[in-house]
Amino acid sequence: MNWKRPHEFLDEEFQQIAREAELGRRYADKLVKVWQIQGQETWLLIHVEIQAKSEDTFAARMFSYNLRIFDRFAKPAISLAILCDTDQRWRPYQYSYNYPNTSLNFEFGTVKLLDYQNHWAELEASDNPFATVVMAHLKTQQTSKKPGERKAWKFSLIRRLYELGLQEKDIRNLYRFIDWVMILPKALEAEFWQEFKQYEQERTMSYITTGERIGYERGKQEQGQTLVLRQLQKRVGELPQEVRGQIQTLSLEQLEALGEALLDFITIQDLLNWLEANQTA
Repeated sequence: MNWKRPHEFLDEEFQQIAREAELGRRYADKLVKVWQIQGQETWLLIHVEIQAKSEDTFAARMFSYNLRIFDRFAKPAISLAILCDTDQRWRPYQYSYNYPNTSLNFEFGTVKLLDYQNHWAELEASDNPFATVVMAHLKTQQTSKKPGERKAWKFSLIRRLYELGLQEKDIRNLYRFIDWVMILPKALEAEFWQEFKQYEQERTMSYITTGERIGYERGKQEQGQTLVLRQLQKRVGELPQEVRGQIQTLSLEQLEALGEALLDFITIQDLLNWLEANQTA
């Protein structure tokens, strides 16, 4: 790719594809136009899939999006899947069928974030902002039951942003991501915030204000609800409005706990049982 030429997000084109796909519960994220070094235009379909377990229909979904782009715009697209799950064995890369006189073999690229556990030193040495994103994702998974250890890693990763000498806007954006994914219990979150503000003062720079922090907290609450509701719908089907209302009253800590528990849900009754046992009056 010729990264000296600006890329272009094809949001309008993507929405035409996504709206048609919603009925089948298909999810994709970005359609981007980039340029090759030789000067050709190329479309990239980047699909981010957060999977707790293997899914038989995933490869077919990748094929469906690629086909829809070609069918609608007569444009081939490079399909890439970023797999954020914890199953080392699940590595989809193709969709195929073979019938008499008719056959198909569709292959797509995949990146398994779990593999970067074995390349931690490379991530630490990289100045690519996405290296920090991957580090935060991996440490969030590894510390799901270790809030003290998560707090230490959260501080370390945010401090790394300053040590890399990134611009203020980049530090703010990456801070927002880390702060959103590495959720801490309320008491530890307060400790972290005090330590972080002291660190900024020692460096004589203050990029994150108290007002912004409050805004992030509200944003995290809303984003957490959206993510959990989406995951629940994929696991147990459409949720009644009353159940949605119950979920919207959960704290950040409860949302995180539900996000972990729902991986074992099979029916909506599993969700109702969890809410009855965990939701405070």
